[in-house]
Amino acid sequence: MCGLAGVMTRDGGAPEPALLHALREAIAHRGPDGHGQLVRGGTALIHARLSIIDLQTGDQPLFTPAGAALVANGEIYNDPDLRAAMTATPFRTRSDCEPALFLAESEGIGFADRLRGMYAIAVHDPAAGRLLLARDPFGIKPLYYAATAHLFAFASEPGALLAAGLAARAAAPRRVAELLQLKFTTGAETIFPGIFRVLPGETLVVEAGRVVARRMRAALPAGGPLRLGHAEAKRRLDAVLLDSVTAHLRSDVPYGLFLSGGIDSSALLALMKRATGQRVQALTVGWEGGGALDESREAERLARVMGADCTRLEMTARDFWALAPRIAASIDDPTADAAVLPSWLLGRAARAGGLKVTLCGEGADELFGGYSRYKKRRAPWRWVARRPRAKGVFGDPAALAGWRDGIAAAEAVAGQGRTPLQAAQAVDIAEWLPNDLLTKLDRTLMVHGVEGRTPFLDPVVAEFGFRLPDALKAGARFGKVLLRDWLAEAFPQAGAYARKKGFKPPVGAWMAARSAELAPLVATTPAIAASLPAAAVHAAFAEAARDSQPAWSLLFVALWHAHHIQGVPADGDIGEVLRAAGR
Repeated sequence: MCGLAGVMTRDGGAPEPALLHALREAIAHRGPDGHGQLVRGGTALIHARLSIIDLQTGDQPLFTPAGAALVANGEIYNDPDLRAAMTATPFRTRSDCEPALFLAESEGIGFADRLRGMYAIAVHDPAAGRLLLARDPFGIKPLYYAATAHLFAFASEPGALLAAGLAARAAAPRRVAELLQLKFTTGAETIFPGIFRVLPGETLVVEAGRVVARRMRAALPAGGPLRLGHAEAKRRLDAVLLDSVTAHLRSDVPYGLFLSGGIDSSALLALMKRATGQRVQALTVGWEGGGALDESREAERLARVMGADCTRLEMTARDFWALAPRIAASIDDPTADAAVLPSWLLGRAARAGGLKVTLCGEGADELFGGYSRYKKRRAPWRWVARRPRAKGVFGDPAALAGWRDGIAAAEAVAGQGRTPLQAAQAVDIAEWLPNDLLTKLDRTLMVHGVEGRTPFLDPVVAEFGFRLPDALKAGARFGKVLLRDWLAEAFPQAGAYARKKGFKPPVGAWMAARSAELAPLVATTPAIAASLPAAAVHAAFAEAARDSQPAWSLLFVALWHAHHIQGVPADGDIGEVLRAAGR
């Protein structure tokens, strides 16, 4: 797992060294094990390496004999199969990304269709005079770009493009409204005007510094649910999950598991033990004082049952006040999801414990029907239930007009040939998953040089799971019906039918304890003062103990804006950063 960046000028002139230096420095944290750079003509490729596969010969850029060059951030899990099929290809390394390079040289814009993995890839082919950029179908790995009158540039993080002066440090008001209401922003346009996401599954062709073609690879199969009996579905699920976990364990460095104690990570624990027969190294996090949302003790119990080694972290109120600004600073493409807090702590602990790779449970809810909003898409509930995300975090105030436009656009294309439940899943997989959950995972881990792998987000798993009958996803009592039934047999001690708790620290209680201090500080920061009246801000903090999301969204956006737009250093505590931002 790595960081990448690059430039293609419009006139073919060499990119400015200062520009390349700024890009390289801005992505350095993503690849602490080394860096590479190629400059030829008007094109430059930059790479920061986190060594996972082929530690000796896998440095990038990689080259073909004809001169095509690749830099990548990703893991290609079907690398052995590709190599076996490409018998005439003159491979020079053991890097799992090398087959992608030769495919790009020979197949052009459709090269990524043969890849199984998570990836952001850039390939420069001087013979064809083009630059190819590709991102995996689920958007597990990030990739951004910006264009000026003189050049096209790309990077793993928008912060690198800002650091290089390729876009202004400004926040688009409609995107701020979206962030406050949804907790994330949608579509190709980021919150930074002039910086765009390469969409999940998209491949771009760039020639002479201009995008000349685009191609999409779908994350989900077409069509409605298949007719499939429960017993056969469970048998096939077992094979699909074991295959994916086995593929995701390919590594030349130590790996572990983030174990929450819930359904998804418990399933991964059982599958990792079965795939390797070895003791799994697990990390879990709990909260000061415990409480109903703390599943860490359950995670420790399950680890003991499975013979795994589990390290428990505890997040305290003191951690919250001290670290929240630093954590917000790490999330340049913002998501107001409180799970960024424990995820950042887990990433730091993984690195300190010598783990460069961790398996994570993201994607199981979206593919197997875990959210209550999916049940409401089934008859008879869908006739009386409102559509998902019909109401924002702050209701629907005029001050945040337009906040639902991106979700509405996704809904307009998601339901074609699908059931209402599948359509809701498709919207989440197109927007919520890449722009909230996977952004959170990438930034909170990569800031520590740790790779997060997501076995549920695999083409083989998606092909099977998305087309399951609705009744095997969302039942009258539980979501993830089939996954729970499988877990009840595969790992009986795991509490397959326990109620979903989520992965959320008690930020409401922590904010409520100092709400009188926080509310006026947040209300006077530029990001919030331009979006909501002070009365709404004070009301949100007064209710923080009962409903934490409005207050947390306000606080996160204020901290994020202070660092990424105003340039306030993130090395102080919450109060210090907010006071500096409000001056």
